[in-house]
Amino acid sequence: MTTPPDVSPTLWGLVRRPSPSGQERAAATWLVQHMQALGFTAAHLDEVGNAIGHMGAGPREIVLLGHIDTVPGEVPVRVTTDDAGRRVLYGRGSVDAKGPLAAFVDAVAAVGPRPGWRLTVIAAVDEERDSVGARHIVSRHRPAFAIIGEPSRWHRVTLGYKGSAWAQVRVRTPLAHTAAQAPSACEQAVALWQHVRDWVAAHNADRAKPFEQLQVTLRGWASGGDGLHEWADLRLGARLPLDWPPERWYAALQAQCAAWDATVTPQGYAIPAYLADRRSPLVRAFLRAIRSQGARPGLVRKSGTADLNIVAPAWQCPAVAYGPGDSALDHTPHEHLPLDEYARAVQVLQAVLTALTAA
Repeated sequence: MTTPPDVSPTLWGLVRRPSPSGQERAAATWLVQHMQALGFTAAHLDEVGNAIGHMGAGPREIVLLGHIDTVPGEVPVRVTTDDAGRRVLYGRGSVDAKGPLAAFVDAVAAVGPRPGWRLTVIAAVDEERDSVGARHIVSRHRPAFAIIGEPSRWHRVTLGYKGSAWAQVRVRTPLAHTAAQAPSACEQAVALWQHVRDWVAAHNADRAKPFEQLQVTLRGWASGGDGLHEWADLRLGARLPLDWPPERWYAALQAQCAAWDATVTPQGYAIPAYLADRRSPLVRAFLRAIRSQGARPGLVRKSGTADLNIVAPAWQCPAVAYGPGDSALDHTPHEHLPLDEYARAVQVLQAVLTALTAA
């Protein structure tokens, strides 16, 4: 399929190649070849399938970390005109987060080699699941600055994301006849969930800002028995503010479940919240670049979790998230990216990279 004349070949090539988590290989291989064609100094796939491109070979490094995987679901790839008269690209990943990733590639290609610096673009795999790609590269780089590719709109910079933690809560009771008055495991699990939800709501009563609130959701349910006992499992997901590291959350959840004699089992990878320093030279460079495009910049904090939470604490360098696109469209059947917004984001990134590497 020919690239439409008003669409970046990088953006078009990535969006039209499906890459749900666990199936990123074809898109990543194409991106490596594309970066080579754009004049990157080197590009390759690493051991876990991340596509990595380097521009320049200096001792100081800026890492632009995006992710190439998407959630499942097909959004037909097409370019159309919206009600505001803007040209927009529809497709799974156009916003989350192939748009930001493509902008990284195009900006670095436009800037080219910078004396004393290496500009590294990483298209990480598995971000939508367990962040295998980011966890693999975190010990392999020590950048001076890091930019994480997530949609924030072209004129906004994301300073922070909440943490996340998953748990299975199991209620187990002796099996009783259905005519008995004893509550079943399922009934007790429902009561427990209502208690946890009410407890979280009470905790948030004096916290007006979403970034400061605990959030808990019921994401799964299962029940069963062995003839002697019955059980009910709740799968809970939590979004954690800065003052709630995962260990505090798990301890508090266990305490709230004590009256039901329920067990709490952590699942997956728990991630603490992260908030960048708004006074860093990286943030200042973004603010200047956005203003130079005639817009008033915004600094935002989000309730989700991103690879920023994983790499920034380890790298201990100025780090933010940035990218074109409206995050409200993430994972939806209406995912689309205005092409003028994409072009503006590339220009902002060019200005930021040029400024950071000028010294």
